[in-house]
Amino acid sequence: MNNRFVVIMAGGNGERFWPESRKALPKQFLPIVGEEPMLTQTVNRLKGMIDPKNIFVIAGEQHRSVIIDICPDLDPEKVIGEPVGRDTAPAVALATTLVSREDPNAVFAMLPADAVIHDANNFCSVLESAFVLAEAESVLVTIGIKPTSPATGYGYIQKSEAKEVHAGHQSYSVSRFVEKPNLEKAKEYLASGDYYWNAGMFIWSVDSIRSEFEKNCASLWKSLLSVNEALDKGESLGAILAREYPTIEKISVDYAIIEKANNVAMIESTFDWDDVGEWSAIERHNDSDKQGNCFQGQIEELEAQDNIVYNREKDHLVTLLGVEDLIVVHTKDATLICKKEQSQEVKNLVKKISSSDNLADFV
Repeated sequence: MNNRFVVIMAGGNGERFWPESRKALPKQFLPIVGEEPMLTQTVNRLKGMIDPKNIFVIAGEQHRSVIIDICPDLDPEKVIGEPVGRDTAPAVALATTLVSREDPNAVFAMLPADAVIHDANNFCSVLESAFVLAEAESVLVTIGIKPTSPATGYGYIQKSEAKEVHAGHQSYSVSRFVEKPNLEKAKEYLASGDYYWNAGMFIWSVDSIRSEFEKNCASLWKSLLSVNEALDKGESLGAILAREYPTIEKISVDYAIIEKANNVAMIESTFDWDDVGEWSAIERHNDSDKQGNCFQGQIEELEAQDNIVYNREKDHLVTLLGVEDLIVVHTKDATLICKKEQSQEVKNLVKKISSSDNLADFV
């Protein structure tokens, strides 16, 4: 349908995937999992369902040319560059403004750029159901991922009573959103069967999300109204954002809108999903050898086991001898070696490197 749009959020530096992911080319623009960049995979997943001309991408201004290059089917005018990062609420408000200018009666999805989903058919089936629900009711729809483990790295959604079936998928009212839990709480959530991982996928009508901004985040919405007014006067979007965006509050859409709204609905996913948040996730999507080593690139080992090695330098050989449970990432100008259990802490290492005057160019 022509009044359906998708807005892909492609901001962020992907610091946990350093040194492959850098500020100049973060993980969402790299083939971290698969042969194509993760953003390209996200766009391709929508083929046959959403007209490419109805897809927006919101990312850092410095990455616009990269996006246009790796996603040639997109309208370059719909690749929107943020002059500074302001988290997801301003991105959603900006998306609402831009989609509304295309069609004030539109329904649109907000999707992350870097989720790994292999089952595109079931993904599109669930997304179709979410669109149908958002078109039928004034609700904010989210897609809940059925948890397979007591994960502590995700936020959770608690469902309540069942609602209608839309396009073959059951919908539920949402009782609440909860932050990343400790392990004990995560085990409780898993055992209850009422909690789902929050994948950051939302579908709503322009009217529904605008109403929530006006009610729960009025100052931010007022800032975006000035963007709309300036566009009406013929000013370029780039010039407007350069002037207005740095003054906008930095806040996530979860805090600003989702956790305050009382009209949130959820549809359970029937597709595989992984947000691939750090290097340890690589072995979930690639084969390992008999010793449990997951290798990508030119690598040799002797008496090494349960290691992850990522080496895309074709003229460089990485070797392991008698080590276990390590992550090794080799690039042309930097190498990471850490224990698997510390993969979440790579972000802290990047911060330390960034703070050093003579090392900042490696980030």
